Amino acid sequence: MGKKSRVKTQKSGSSSANAAVTPKEMMSIISELLQKCSSAAPSAGKEWEEYVQIRTLVERIRKKQKGISIVFEGNREEYLSELMSWARESGASSDGFTVADFGSEGYGLQATRDIKAEELFLWIPRKMLMTVESAQNSVLGPLYNQDRILQAMDNVTLALHLLCERGDPASFWLPYIHSLPQEYDTPLYYQQEDVQLLLGTQAMQDVLSQYKNTARQYAYFYKLVQTHPSASKLPLKDSFTFDDYRWAVSSVMTRQNQIPTKDGSQVTLALIPLWDMCNHTNGLITTGYNLEDDRCECVALQDYKENEQIYIFYGTRSNSEFVIHNGFFFQDNAHDRVKIKLGVSKSERLYAMKAEVLARAGIPASCIFSLNGNEPPISAQLLAFLRVFCMTEEELKDHLLGEHAINKIFTLGNSEFPVSWENEIKLWMFLETRAALLLKTYKTTTEEDISMLEKPDLSLHARLAIQLRLAEKQILEKASANGRAKRLHFQEKLEEGAALPCYEESDIALLENTDADGKLPIILRKLEEVVEEEEEEGREIPAEEQNHLLNGDKLEEVNVEKTRTHTDVESALSIIGESNSSKLETEASE
Repeated sequence: MGKKSRVKTQKSGSSSANAAVTPKEMMSIISELLQKCSSAAPSAGKEWEEYVQIRTLVERIRKKQKGISIVFEGNREEYLSELMSWARESGASSDGFTVADFGSEGYGLQATRDIKAEELFLWIPRKMLMTVESAQNSVLGPLYNQDRILQAMDNVTLALHLLCERGDPASFWLPYIHSLPQEYDTPLYYQQEDVQLLLGTQAMQDVLSQYKNTARQYAYFYKLVQTHPSASKLPLKDSFTFDDYRWAVSSVMTRQNQIPTKDGSQVTLALIPLWDMCNHTNGLITTGYNLEDDRCECVALQDYKENEQIYIFYGTRSNSEFVIHNGFFFQDNAHDRVKIKLGVSKSERLYAMKAEVLARAGIPASCIFSLNGNEPPISAQLLAFLRVFCMTEEELKDHLLGEHAINKIFTLGNSEFPVSWENEIKLWMFLETRAALLLKTYKTTTEEDISMLEKPDLSLHARLAIQLRLAEKQILEKASANGRAKRLHFQEKLEEGAALPCYEESDIALLENTDADGKLPIILRKLEEVVEEEEEEGREIPAEEQNHLLNGDKLEEVNVEKTRTHTDVESALSIIGESNSSKLETEASE
């Protein structure tokens, strides 16, 4: 995916704004930023205040660094022919497509001939990829080998690798780096008033964390580059601005993917030139890694006629993930969803029993689930959780000690086998009420958002924020309406005295639920993110590492061809992109 640059090119040193800033003064402000970003998480309701304070420090730094970033002359389009020539000379496929401007979608791949569905039309050899392995073998290698935190943060390694190569006029990857946007549309580039439009949304916490994490990373690595002996020869030594780091982070965030290492034994992060120009559409995974030929390969998602844009499927991501990590909103997102955090209170009298039933079903007592924009509105896992959450003591005993207790555990997530009519009524009433309460946290109505989006002078970033806010509300409205409809349906069943469906071992519904993602047994194919305390607090780093690491997302089991780039809190991986933000059609586990 490529957005056209909207940055006016300025030569390094074109401004004298930084002339009066001494290294000591800059280090003082950087240390203040690091301290602020490393302090304890703010109390509930104070997150925005903390964000404003961090942003104020960052803006002070940016002002003092104005004019010292490395930028390229000319516009991005002028470098695209250089990218194609470099790809061809390096062994990549180049027949059948070119890079073209698709207006609001930015740059993408355009077919120059008819391409059939499932035809292998694009391959990129390993030598063209920028990876953690290539970083280790570059000028960054000595610092990487000495710094434990850098070793734990592959996405940051890739970002710094990108910056070092950008500063090297003889870099092998310069044609690729020239082709990258000079700025992005991730929330890191939003004005403060645009970020404020997301107040009250489910995505807001992730946006604030992303900014805080990026600021903390920058402050830490700025000090490291300036003081570590192994950094003395880095191109970053004399020019490492916040804008540089924001650009590198966003380049990685919107493009990073996991590929197998050379020997195939592990996975490593990579930037994949040319292929990463493809834009997203709904569909299926069509990209993988060919270990035998040692190259990334992509087959056509569908038939393409000459001059049509060639799309790929980024994965089953929500619009929140697209906006935060990719910088766009996908209007027809078949996989849009809203996170909902649910848990059984430890102070509840029946907590131990509920936790045990949930544990036997492979579900944590506290978890983040999703409300889906499309059918089914809730997953089998959320249905199972809500059933247990609403169980009476007798129903819990029946699932722990009663006859066929194991079978009842297996069918908890199957909509064909209610625990009881009363249980169904309670769970759907809970969902209806919970969604309605979440809707009340928004500062605008759906109608107001629709009206705002009709304004022709709305900035792109404001539009993205409002589109995301509106999409969340529409999903919650649907969930509340669906909960009400289900509640009324099961009330009728109860009043009619309808017989409760009974499970029989021969019943095919045990293995094949009518819902698309409701396969059983529950141990659970698509369990949403587990909410652990460290997810909010982050791993505590020893004092000598100065507590500079961040919370992040969990690294999932990796399929060589279908991976999602997540980061592990316990390993001190910081949010640069989620999962989550890579494009190599990555959602195998979802």
